[in-house]
Amino acid sequence: MPQLSRRRFLTSFAAAGIAAAGPSWLMSAGPAFAGPATLLKAGRRTIEVKRRAATVYGLTQADGTHGLVAEVGKPFRVRLENGLDEETLIHWHGLTPPWKQDGVPEVSQALLFPGAAHDYDFPLTRAGTNWMHSHHGLQEQGLLAAPLIVRDPADARKDVQEVVVLFHDFTFRDPAEVLAGLQGGGQADQAQTAPMDHGEMGHAAMGHGAPTPAAAGGHSGGSDVAVPGAAHLNDVEYDAFLANDRTLDDPEVFRVERGGRVRLRLINGAAATNFWIDLGGLEGRLIAVDGMPVEPVRGKRFEFAIAQRLDIALDLPKNEGAWPIFAIREGRRERTGFILATTSGAIERLGGEAAEAAAAVGLALEGKLRAVQPLAGRRADREHTVAITEAPGYVWMLNGKRHGENAPLSVSEGERVEITFRDHTTMAHPMHLHGHHFQVVAINGRRFPGAMRDTVLVPSQGSVTVAFDAVNPGEWPLHCHHLYHMNGGMMTTLKYEL
Repeated sequence: MPQLSRRRFLTSFAAAGIAAAGPSWLMSAGPAFAGPATLLKAGRRTIEVKRRAATVYGLTQADGTHGLVAEVGKPFRVRLENGLDEETLIHWHGLTPPWKQDGVPEVSQALLFPGAAHDYDFPLTRAGTNWMHSHHGLQEQGLLAAPLIVRDPADARKDVQEVVVLFHDFTFRDPAEVLAGLQGGGQADQAQTAPMDHGEMGHAAMGHGAPTPAAAGGHSGGSDVAVPGAAHLNDVEYDAFLANDRTLDDPEVFRVERGGRVRLRLINGAAATNFWIDLGGLEGRLIAVDGMPVEPVRGKRFEFAIAQRLDIALDLPKNEGAWPIFAIREGRRERTGFILATTSGAIERLGGEAAEAAAAVGLALEGKLRAVQPLAGRRADREHTVAITEAPGYVWMLNGKRHGENAPLSVSEGERVEITFRDHTTMAHPMHLHGHHFQVVAINGRRFPGAMRDTVLVPSQGSVTVAFDAVNPGEWPLHCHHLYHMNGGMMTTLKYEL
């Protein structure tokens, strides 16, 4: 069979209806939200995990498409319908809508009752890899999440195949039982820590050595005793880790062309797990984080915190072959992933564990990132410090207050704002600000012009400073994206003064 040209190869895939992420994850751009609203339904579906049936949530279009693809410059016109027998609401993570369309219960709008629907309509001003997920209770742990890709027509004309993958951690248990176990001290790992590579990968890999012991009351698994000189990494045990709903027992295979160009759009939708992305035998160029372009960073392994996104450009070998891409749980050997394979590439069986435990996810990569479009040079008009603390009973706080007791952080429209997060706990926390993109401008007090993001990892006993322009009035959640930490109280809001 003669070798297809790359353009004919990609065109043949589109004609066959096989988009970036395979049949069940088809993300057809179509006429991106032109005309009537796209119907997006929150419902239930059944997947197979390690040969067991599991009923999970889903966000699907009328034709079964899981997730959404839109186009920059066009409106985000979506009707969200609640097809569940319980209340829900969906947050558009990475988009910057008007405040009342952000999808956060008790902050921007009311919950949707079963059978109810709500219309969203706002302009899309930035292309990027985003996602959407429930912001109600623990529904996100039950896979009520999906990709939300905003494409740039200029990029779409390039001869590049897109591969979209949403990663998740999975449990057969009721998430409410998991949280109750954490609050009672019986569910968490027993002071689970990770090997530290101080030159490259660990929480302490910032030139400052290992973290110091946490303050009294620090959570460290089943006991309430902090582990001296070590960060506590994982506090929830999982039955499996998924890539587009699948484990490495039966991974998704994306057919690619020999010598082809691929853009990986990777989304860490895990509730409580940081990963390392391992490209195996390939080398890639990291070209965007959280949907925002960065100066390319070459590598084979990339740190990948909860709720973050990585866009990685690959130039594939010209030979036939199969190349697995792994997501390895920090501090452990468990992994998930998917496979890129040519038509005749031999696909080998893959194990669910790496040869050795991964190190902690930290800020080594963060310190190397530089935004393609940084904030304009300007002094901060307002500065806030947010202290991250914890207390016995699995209580997580910002500035000494749990969500519901908190006082919002005040800003005024037009201000340049800086927020410094200081983590006094034994765990790292992925901090997410709604309605804005911020620039990472300091790690442990060292200033640098870092990446534009919406979620940044704050390491145990470390500090991170971010800056943003207050250009989207409203009251916006600011919280840890570890689902159980947020439900344990780790959320406040950023409120514009009138």
